[in-house]
Amino acid sequence: MAFELWFALSLCLVLGTSEAGKQMPKLSDKKLCADSECSYPILIARALQDYYPGDCRFIPIRQGQLVYVYAMLKDRGNLFWAGSVQDAYYGQQEARIGHFPSSIVEETHALMPATTEVKTTKWDFYCY
Repeated sequence: MAFELWFALSLCLVLGTSEAGKQMPKLSDKKLCADSECSYPILIARALQDYYPGDCRFIPIRQGQLVYVYAMLKDRGNLFWAGSVQDAYYGQQEARIGHFPSSIVEETHALMPATTEVKTTKWDFYCY
């Protein structure tokens, strides 16, 4: 009985203090994508400099890395894009989609036109 009570209290403490996710402020209300799901890359870009993210909405990028761009945030002068990076050695870094300043990359290959305007949702800026 004592073990069961201890286990239940421990579980409540762990679950009560852990944070499953956090809603972050939206960077934009709209984004431009290649399709309505933003599932196809718009372009490939190369990072001009290292970028260290300020919070979990953004992804870290190292100079020279290729970035697959899936969305361009529309408000605020197109300052932020959403994309993913992959290291030269496949599997070295998990591919994860996040935001980054458009000013730190240069376009190398256009893949699809970003002609579909999509409303952003709270999940676009949710930290896991």
